Amino acid sequence: MSEISDRLLRWGPRVLGVLVSIFLALFALDAFRPSQSVLEALPDFSIHLIPAVAVMVLVIVSWRREWIGGLAFIGLAIVYALSVGSRHVDWVLLISGPLLTVGALFFWSWYRRRAVRAL
Repeated sequence: MSEISDRLLRWGPRVLGVLVSIFLALFALDAFRPSQSVLEALPDFSIHLIPAVAVMVLVIVSWRREWIGGLAFIGLAIVYALSVGSRHVDWVLLISGPLLTVGALFFWSWYRRRAVRAL
């Protein structure tokens, strides 16, 4: 592989993982309602941020151990898809799709790094 594709494969899952975390954090903004003050909405906002923070922590843990990111992100995608089920297929695609992609990229990055070390 070329140096550019090696860099993309190394940084791709990490950057996409951060972007998925930011994307999930956007859903926490629905905790703010016009009828509430910011202080009243802050507890709900904090609770809604838990998935985004969990994904960010997972990216940090997976930074050097890509196989952990591969397992965890694919596991999160499956758990979310099973919990939502067929009621909201669009939700499953919107949330599980990026999680599955990031997990697959972490696995690919891990596999590639192992193959390079073996040479």
